[in-house]
Amino acid sequence: MNRVLESTDLGSRRELRSVPFITYLSGLLKTQLLADDPVAGVEIRCEEKGRCPSACHLCRQAGRETPSPAPTLLEVSRIVPLYSLVQDNVTREAFKSATMSSYWCAGKGDVIDNWCRCDLSAFGKDGLPNCSPLRQPVLRLAPHLEPSSTLVALEWGDVEPLIGCKVSDYVIQHKRVEDLSEAEIYTGEVLSLVDDLLSGVGSACVVAGKRGADHSHPTLYTLVFKCLEPDSLYKFTLYALDSRGSRSESSFVSVRTSCPIVDDSRAEEIADRVYNLYNGYTSGKEQQTAYNTLMEIPPPLLYRVQHHYNAHYEKFGDFVWRSEDELGPRKAHLILRRLERLSRYCRSLLRSTYIQSRTETASYSLCRSEGARPPGAGWHSYLHETRLSCTEKLASVQRNTYGNAKLR
Repeated sequence: MNRVLESTDLGSRRELRSVPFITYLSGLLKTQLLADDPVAGVEIRCEEKGRCPSACHLCRQAGRETPSPAPTLLEVSRIVPLYSLVQDNVTREAFKSATMSSYWCAGKGDVIDNWCRCDLSAFGKDGLPNCSPLRQPVLRLAPHLEPSSTLVALEWGDVEPLIGCKVSDYVIQHKRVEDLSEAEIYTGEVLSLVDDLLSGVGSACVVAGKRGADHSHPTLYTLVFKCLEPDSLYKFTLYALDSRGSRSESSFVSVRTSCPIVDDSRAEEIADRVYNLYNGYTSGKEQQTAYNTLMEIPPPLLYRVQHHYNAHYEKFGDFVWRSEDELGPRKAHLILRRLERLSRYCRSLLRSTYIQSRTETASYSLCRSEGARPPGAGWHSYLHETRLSCTEKLASVQRNTYGNAKLR
């Protein structure tokens, strides 16, 4: 709008007349400067921001050939709560209560101190109050610790708000799966962050930690799974419980652990030993020794034995053919079918020219609750009330390096 209608008294008659918008704002500015209690946080600045379009008939005034300036802007000079702009105390308190309820309690309750008192209508089908539902915790891989063949580190940010619901616990589920499309009937391990991990009575293969927070970053909870199966697909699921017994939406992460650690020098030695057993006349004892040796080693090592055998002794005959010829088709099949346990991805890596192993040192946080949780406390207590003692730990993590040339 470029014009504002103003009313003037003419005796018993009121006449409406239009004034340029910039003139109207200039009047507001003078009023604000003379007022004892100016509006907080709002600055009226009168300046031209271009011109009105020529098609606007309200821009032209009689006796003036140039159009009026375009409207100016009301600019906020500092951030203040919206309800503080209201001058009347009763209206301000009502506005504040409605604003707080809308922001923290979904408009279905009142803010009391740092929690929500839900209205009688704000209850779900389970009979629990739902005016301040829990946000969904977002589970993700921890960036500071890369997954290995047996170790996976996860983290998530705390979802407890300043006002509203109170997180009582986080529940973690994990299981080994064949593929992610299988039915969601959960048969894996279920762990409580408070009752199992922080109390120290849970699995020794799962370590819980907590990373400090500041004003710009929320609290981060961490989990390190240390005893996983190599070359396996795992699904990790997380949800939060609040102090009323409600649970949040779940989030999950799926990750495949890396290929098993392989001692490539040992694989080459076994390939030489098997060649010597197969070479020339093979007695029943030598055949049984070769069979026992190949059945006792794990599938990744067996795959590398086959690789080195074929690389060094190809003229003597392929490993599969020689095993069938020396041990018979049945025993050779029992040996070779164990390679089917390896994923296609790991088999492609195990065909590398060189495989070397390295050991890394990784740090992680280990936290334990200092006091025992009251028996029967369940989800009525708050996670933030649990006093934790945290220390930094070091773990040795082994990894394979694959390539077509030896690393120095």
